[in-house]
Amino acid sequence: MTVLDFSELFPNKLVRNPLPAKIGRMEAMEPMRELGKMLVFAGAALAAIGALVWLAARPGGLPLRLGRLPGDIAYQGKHGSFYFPVVTCILLSVVLMLVVWLVQWLKK
Repeated sequence: MTVLDFSELFPNKLVRNPLPAKIGRMEAMEPMRELGKMLVFAGAALAAIGALVWLAARPGGLPLRLGRLPGDIAYQGKHGSFYFPVVTCILLSVVLMLVVWLVQWLKK
């Protein structure tokens, strides 16, 4: 890429070149490359979530029943019930933390 020299056009004036000396094609494409990586990872995550939902909807279902793990709190009284999936929340939190850590590690 050639650098424009404005001093030839305006010999009596001090004109600063508005373009940097080197603009590499790779530097200009870097944001698009990052966007492409992000879209690939987002697509893979959506495909994995879709596969899990598809497997969970089958009659056999998943071998791990989220929401019905041992340690989840379930109370059923005469006039109502209360359910809080403690272990499921902890498990999902750990899995999501590992996914976020992995994505950040891959970005480096």
